[in-house]
Amino acid sequence: MTSRKIKKVLVANRGEIALRIMRTLREMDIRSVAVYSDVDIAMPFVRYADEAYPLSGKEARETYLEIEKIISAAKKSGADAIHPGYGFLSENSDFARESEKAGIIFIGPGAETIRLMGDKTEARKIVAGYGVPVVPGTAEVVTNLKEAADIARQIGYPVLVKAAAGGGGKGMRLVAEESELESSLRGAQSEAASAFGDGRIFIEKYVLGPRHIEFQILADFHGNVVHLFERECSIQRRHQKVVEETPSLALSPAMREEMGKAAVGAARACGYVNAGTVEFILDEDGNYYFLEMNTRLQVEHPITELTTGLDIVREQIKIAEGETISMNQESITRRGHAIECRIYAEDVYGNFLPDTGTLKSLHEPVGNGIRVDSGVESGSEISVYYDPMIAKLGVWDSTRENAIGKMIRALDDYVITGVKTTIPFCTFVMKSGPFRSGKYSTHFVQENWKVDEMNLTSLSQEALDRAVIVAATRLRGRNRSSLQTKNEGEKPSRWTNGRFEG
Repeated sequence: MTSRKIKKVLVANRGEIALRIMRTLREMDIRSVAVYSDVDIAMPFVRYADEAYPLSGKEARETYLEIEKIISAAKKSGADAIHPGYGFLSENSDFARESEKAGIIFIGPGAETIRLMGDKTEARKIVAGYGVPVVPGTAEVVTNLKEAADIARQIGYPVLVKAAAGGGGKGMRLVAEESELESSLRGAQSEAASAFGDGRIFIEKYVLGPRHIEFQILADFHGNVVHLFERECSIQRRHQKVVEETPSLALSPAMREEMGKAAVGAARACGYVNAGTVEFILDEDGNYYFLEMNTRLQVEHPITELTTGLDIVREQIKIAEGETISMNQESITRRGHAIECRIYAEDVYGNFLPDTGTLKSLHEPVGNGIRVDSGVESGSEISVYYDPMIAKLGVWDSTRENAIGKMIRALDDYVITGVKTTIPFCTFVMKSGPFRSGKYSTHFVQENWKVDEMNLTSLSQEALDRAVIVAATRLRGRNRSSLQTKNEGEKPSRWTNGRFEG
């Protein structure tokens, strides 16, 4: 690998992750390029970038999933690298390959590695060959209902129908009995095709009482591979994470070391380069199984940064430039405890269905040890076209107890009106007995979030918005208008004639 200094990066993503990547680029004195859909023209990440190019369209399939448009924008801008963020094309091997063909550095693993590890069935074969335990399931993709039914009977219900490509819980269905199999197959295939452009699925045994543990990996072109410890991601809805923490109370020091070595081994087995995540399922008896490898930056990477002091995006860029990882496993330390809550525009009292609308007011919590990764502002539109994430709220403190208390305070201070959010649910999690004791699993929502047992007051959204504003104003002694002010320290816009100029 010949070292090559990166001078300009096109961020092939949107929202909070695009903005987060661009901030590190600015710190490294690297110019940033945004691409945006018609819906996102006024979003903060577009204004923050040094340059921005339209993708002409509203839906993901005609904008952020359109490889040709993004490569064209990279060429026009003169970008010498592309950062895919997460979601969209981040785990698309064709995108990485086309970037490489165009002479543009792809800030992530190579196309072949993405293909191998992005295909869940191939990934299972690779890590199993290295000796990493895998969940019982199909070695190949399932092509029809009869085949799926035969395999499910052999494995035994319940089973998971899962997308062979992509991740993030999309294209996944839990099947408790055979009568649910046909509809689950159709649903998983349709969702996977929409999210990843690939409708292939496979089946694996559903582990009872599971905990979701993942290890952050860094690997360079020189054969060096390290892990940055684990993250616990078991608080989920629809198989998608909502609350994460590190370290996990489920792991003993010996198990942490064993799983960390397995994660590094899995990365070595596929010749991995750049940042990635090896995910495991931990059962009730303390047995762990390889789940998948995400060949990209993870949504929850901030809590690893909070506890290790590292900037993972910075490390990604340095690795892409051909640099050697500046640390070994023994030198990587972790201190304190960090928790992340994902703030989605969702109705938590209505089965976590996405909500849409305009953010009337937005006031983010502040204070020592609080980090907000956000891509919106007052007046931003939460549309039907993309994932309803508003922000990621992270906290750090010296102990888990202190971190929980800090998160509760931060959630109380978070003011969002105009849409329903996951803030009430996240507060519930922080105060719940199972979470506080550390004895919880991916079944947390089903077992603890009993909406029908809650004494809920029926208020209109407008009334709820007013109540939130009044409460926040009294708490902080500020008037309503202060809740709607923008960040005065933000750099002035350089957007002229439909284009950003430095």
